[in-house]
Amino acid sequence: MIVCVLGPYLPGNRLFCLLSFVAHSSSCSFVLVLQHDAQMDYYAKRLATCSSDSSIKIFEVTADAQRHLSDLLGHEGPVWQVAWAHPKFGSVLASCGYDRKVVVWREQEGAKNQWSKVYVFGGHELSVNSIAFAPHEYGFVLACGSSDGQISLLTGNSDGSWSAETFLAHKLGVNAVSWAPFSSAGSLLSNAAQNATGVDSSSPRLVSGGCDSKVKVWIIRPTPSSSSSSSASSTSSSNPQSQNASVATMEHTLEDHVDWVRDVQWAPNIGLPTNTIASASQDGKVIIWTQEVTDAGKSSWQKHTLEPFNETVWRVSWSLTGNILAVTSGDSKVTLWKEALDHQWKCISSPEDPSK
Repeated sequence: MIVCVLGPYLPGNRLFCLLSFVAHSSSCSFVLVLQHDAQMDYYAKRLATCSSDSSIKIFEVTADAQRHLSDLLGHEGPVWQVAWAHPKFGSVLASCGYDRKVVVWREQEGAKNQWSKVYVFGGHELSVNSIAFAPHEYGFVLACGSSDGQISLLTGNSDGSWSAETFLAHKLGVNAVSWAPFSSAGSLLSNAAQNATGVDSSSPRLVSGGCDSKVKVWIIRPTPSSSSSSSASSTSSSNPQSQNASVATMEHTLEDHVDWVRDVQWAPNIGLPTNTIASASQDGKVIIWTQEVTDAGKSSWQKHTLEPFNETVWRVSWSLTGNILAVTSGDSKVTLWKEALDHQWKCISSPEDPSK
């Protein structure tokens, strides 16, 4: 199976059109499939995809071939995004979609490739557009961003129940969420320090992008109320949720985009004293936001704008070391960018010039 990204299909959705085809010895069979997201698991051995037909597919991926393993059916509309949990929590996959639902799936023990729904969250009023699992050091926590402007934090408890807390992030709607790495520069260099807001700098941080053209950085507070917040049984879809204003404190608002922010991604950190976020927007811009961390504390966020794109920029993705950024734009192109010694970001690979 060969998958080629053709580009966004519908405005307003995290939607990509992929052409999948299976080559045989004498002929090729072409099947046009609308895919919204594709994610590799922690070991890069399995691929999960989701599409407009409400389905999620799991594939085994090797160097030589791909094999279809499972179909997960549980949504009632297009599925926008999928996310794998860290393997310490088992074989777990989460999905979100237009049907306002977040579904957590678990592979059944002793029954390989057999999946079941362990939790369904239906607390959002509009489409759920983005999901991201927190670094495993912070626990079994899933962040979900919705068109209703809310971000929900779903926590899997040791007894199999789930807790849900929400906060208002972007009044016009949330398009993307991404967690700071556990080993972020701020945590490494000032673990015991208290920042100006009185929040321990080692607290989890989350970045979100919304339809208000803003990028917001949040400090997530571990609250004592987590044990008393509303819990739901493993497969419940009727989810009363806790509106907890103290669950998140807005640390910064980053403003330079002039249209919807389509994606945000916090870069991995290998110990350098810098926090880095990439944001992609409907305005055709990709901005790299950086924050230096010193013994004196954290500096203000600085912006570096990549060369302008002629189309909407839909997705950005960092390499594992956080030094190369992949950008997908509406002209059906994927480009790779890297920071040079003069701190300017340069395109190192593009479809026009693969030799870059």
